[in-house]
Amino acid sequence: MNNRRWGRRVTYRPSKASGAFGLVFGCVFVLIGIFVVIPAAGAFGVLWTLIAAGGTAYNAYVAFGKKYIGPEIRIEDEAAQSEDPEERLRKLRELYDQRLITEEEYEAKRQEILGEL
Repeated sequence: MNNRRWGRRVTYRPSKASGAFGLVFGCVFVLIGIFVVIPAAGAFGVLWTLIAAGGTAYNAYVAFGKKYIGPEIRIEDEAAQSEDPEERLRKLRELYDQRLITEEEYEAKRQEILGEL
């Protein structure tokens, strides 16, 4: 799951416990699909069962897969990682030279960037 908001990238990886929980409920939905939905709804029941089986397989991988690493929440500040301070100062100077920001704004932001070093 990825969520981009305010220049940050948030990545969430589910835990093995949530995979086991999803596996149990996925099996229930597959059984409901086989014994209830397919006989009652035909083609929709087949689609239902295939989707439930796919979710169940994913959760089985999360719960028992040997290559699955485990839960993780990672937050990356993209704005800070994308440019080094020298590049940020250069862009700030360009904004000032084009008169898009005032001298006070330029100096305040410049001091902020230099303070991060």
